[in-house]
Amino acid sequence: MILVIDNYDSFTFNLVQYLGELRSDIHVVKNDELSFAEVEALHPTHMVISPGPGLPQKAGMSLKLIEHFYQKFPILGVCLGHQAMAMVFGGSLKQAPTLFHGKTSRIYHEGKGILKNVENPFCAMRYHSWIIDHEKPIHSDIETIAYTEDNIPMAIQHKKYFVFGVQFHPESILTPEGKKILKNFLEISYDKAHPLH
Repeated sequence: MILVIDNYDSFTFNLVQYLGELRSDIHVVKNDELSFAEVEALHPTHMVISPGPGLPQKAGMSLKLIEHFYQKFPILGVCLGHQAMAMVFGGSLKQAPTLFHGKTSRIYHEGKGILKNVENPFCAMRYHSWIIDHEKPIHSDIETIAYTEDNIPMAIQHKKYFVFGVQFHPESILTPEGKKILKNFLEISYDKAHPLH
């Protein structure tokens, strides 16, 4: 079962719709309406942290859920969820030099993890005003695996665990490779041997 943490965002519906085209077993919960015990009782195979307004510190249980469960099942953070991933592992955020609300960018990547066999570069839709500050320290197990032409981090992953973040919106029709990226994520499991590189 895919557990989607809804950070009170309108894009969550689109994300769930895309995921639903790949798997039917999806459970959506608001970010402030569940506990660790309730998550464990659901026995999710994957968790997706949705986009949302504001900063990760105000996104309900999102930060704590990543911190508590990242070694137990694959987790994907989208937009705000991506920023939350970075913060859990010691990263910092800063305001983007240019606001990206409904704009597309070319994304360059290293073909790792959920970006394996994805077109390079690919076009992706962006809606955000905050970015990971790549000039500030972050845990050595976190690596940037995708970026824009001006070197803004667009995807990260953990080197040892199946933890991924994407700053762009894979559920957008203007991210043609988005469904493939989500499919790659759902094919990852701790029950199988999946190299991250």
